[in-house]
Formats: sequence, C-alpha cells, structure tokens
Amino acid sequence: MAHSVLFDQEQMYGGGGGGGGGHNDGLEFYQTQYSNPAEMTAGGVGVHGSADEFYAASYGTALPIVERSWLAAFGTGGFPNEPPLMDELGINFQHIKSKTLAVLNPFKPIDTEIYDDADMAGPLLFILVLGTFLLLSGKSQFGYIYGVGLMGTIGIWGILNLMSQGGIEVMRTASILGYCLLPIVFLGSFGLAIDLKSAQLAAIAALVPIAWCTYSSATMFVTVLSMSEQRLLVAYPISLFYTSFALLTVF
Repeated sequence: MAHSVLFDQEQMYGGGGGGGGGHNDGLEFYQTQYSNPAEMTAGGVGVHGSADEFYAASYGTALPIVERSWLAAFGTGGFPNEPPLMDELGINFQHIKSKTLAVLNPFKPIDTEIYDDADMAGPLLFILVLGTFLLLSGKSQFGYIYGVGLMGTIGIWGILNLMSQGGIEVMRTASILGYCLLPIVFLGSFGLAIDLKSAQLAAIAALVPIAWCTYSSATMFVTVLSMSEQRLLVAYPISLFYTSFALLTVF
C-alpha cells in the first residue's frame, strides 16, 4: 500500500526524485528581495547583533537602562517619558491643597478651574479621618458615614441638576461636598478631648461646623453653576446634609 502511494506521487509529479529535469511545476521556493541577514554590515544589524545595536539602528538612540529586579518596584526609575504614578491615579496634590484652603477660608474668591476635575482623594481622606476620630471616641459610625454620604450626595446632585441650566456631574458634587466636610472633621477631633454631649457645648459644637460647611459648599456650587440668585435654595438641602454628619459626631 505504501509502495503504491509513493508510485502514484511519482507519477503525479512526472517521475522520480532524479527525473525532474527542467520542470519544477510551480514547486520552486519563493524568492525574497532581502539579503542574507548574516551578511548585513553597516547598513543594518544582523540577527547576531546585540539588542543595544538593534535599538540604536531603529530609533537612533541608545537602549534605555531599566532595572529589571524586584527592587525596581521600590525605586524611582522607569521608562522614558513615563508619567508619574500620582498623575496616572488622578491625584493632584496642588488641587487638594487649593480646595482645602478654599474650605478653610470661604470668603476668599474661588478659582473655578480647580473644580473642573472630580478629585476624590481629599474627600476619602477626610471621611477616613472622621471615622477614625469617632472610633477613638467610642463611636463606630463608619457605616452611617458612608450611607449618609452616599444618599445625601445623590439627593443634592439631583436637586442641583433640576435647579441649574448646565448641570453638574455626580462625582464633582461628591468632591465638593467631601472637601467641605473638613469642619466636621475638626469637630470630631475636638470630641477626643471634650465631651460634646454636654448641654453647654452641644448647640455650639453643632451649629458652628454646620454653618461653616454649608457656607463653603453653597458658595462653591453657586460659583461653579452660576446660581448666585439661588444661594439660599442651594444652601438649604446642603445644611441638612451636614447636620446629619454633625449629629453623628456629637451624639
């Protein structure tokens, strides 16, 4: 059976291995226009050339030295023109500083450009610090903080979009509300040394941070959304939002 198959193949291609003659019947190999890589000299880099030579011939510069060990994860090296890690994560410390100072001094004119990005690094930090202060004072309120923050942000975001013409994104709303939570964080720090539940301090301890947070947040929203004639309408739901956090902190 094997002999017949070989015989048939020989008949098909016109004879045995030595009887091909001048006939190739389309069996010649594909001829390329490239020369032998081993014979390449100054015009290029052969297959036996190093990686540095290939990179230099291709890009006109030397191959960058990159540390390829586990120590590279703790170093400052990297690839050329690689953006910093904080930029890739969307964390801008200059914006965090500017927004924090704007909350601490709400009477200063606001630069609206710093609120173009929905920075959540500062708000998450403030929420974590507030929860830690409450935990150290004997109040485990992390669940209430996240719940009130989430539901309040969604509610205020919906109200602002109904009242304004341009509207605002939910993440920008959360960013502004989170930064303006800073006075409540100060209130939580005072609770570590002072009993805020006493009748003499309860009202003052709650009203001052609420007014501070409300004024700062309402001013930012009014400036960003150009709603100067609706300041009181904007401030009312925001005051309820921060009142909830003040009650969690005091009681």
